[in-house]
Amino acid sequence: VCLYWFTSIAMVFLNKYLLDSPSLRLDAPLFVTFFQCAMTAALCLGLSLGAACGPPCPSLPSLRLDPKVSRSVLPLSAVFIGMVTSNNLCLKHVGVAFYNVGRSLTTVFNVLLSYLLLKQTTSLYALLACGVIIGGFWLGVDQEGAEGTLSWTGIFFGILASLCVSLNAIYTKKVLPVVDGSIWRLTFYNNVNACVLFFPLMMLLGEFRTLYHFDKLGSPSFWGMMTLGGVFGFAIGYVTGLQIKFTSPLTHNVSGTAKACAQTVLAVIYFEEAKSFLWWTSNLMVLGGSFAYTWVKGLEMRKVQEDPNVKNGERNETGV
Repeated sequence: VCLYWFTSIAMVFLNKYLLDSPSLRLDAPLFVTFFQCAMTAALCLGLSLGAACGPPCPSLPSLRLDPKVSRSVLPLSAVFIGMVTSNNLCLKHVGVAFYNVGRSLTTVFNVLLSYLLLKQTTSLYALLACGVIIGGFWLGVDQEGAEGTLSWTGIFFGILASLCVSLNAIYTKKVLPVVDGSIWRLTFYNNVNACVLFFPLMMLLGEFRTLYHFDKLGSPSFWGMMTLGGVFGFAIGYVTGLQIKFTSPLTHNVSGTAKACAQTVLAVIYFEEAKSFLWWTSNLMVLGGSFAYTWVKGLEMRKVQEDPNVKNGERNETGV
């Protein structure tokens, strides 16, 4: 849990520096995201080759690029690009302290998309928790506007990031059989596809021109920070899996909620920001609603496991 907290919080602060630091002045968010995807693909391949040379490791299967599999994973890769890009663009345009609230609608989209795409219904208590999250989100937007720090661009990308995170979870379940259920293979193909798809996007938005005129392109410290960002981008997926493996999915959700709270407090202290009572209330509403939703779904799942007579449809209902 501590490793997950450290990796996740460090990655957010590091990405904020790379995306929006006044000292760096690099306006190339797609390039930063592309580099992290390339690092993740390279690390997956490197670890796989290392495992092949040493003792057999079932969790690190051998990796090779199969064009047929790559095409099958492509729809998920498009969603994945939307997710990582909108996450980074949201972070670029909003403060780290508001970042959690700005992309807090993931749970709401989970419920909505599960109903629209999977025909799964949600209990009243879970819907009430979603209502609290939406209320906290709107209060947070209102308070950011009152303080003069609101970025509608950041809000747009935060909502888009929430939608893409939900779609990514749904598409991942559909695509996993293509890679024999291996998260490692899926991560590898996803990031390789993303690297290819980012090239025309960077060209279209003129980021190659931006990089050409970037005064720190030959700086070892800049590339050191970029490499560190790539390592943390790879590590977050691994430590998330570790946290779920050694605790439980429910504990992981609770840990993520608590981590978001700690991250917000650290950001306010680090950037020396002064926030109003209502601003803090919006954060508490988002965190409280997320925790309540996790708790309700946990109780429902436990009830399903303990009751052998639960119908199939009811089992699906608790799987949102």
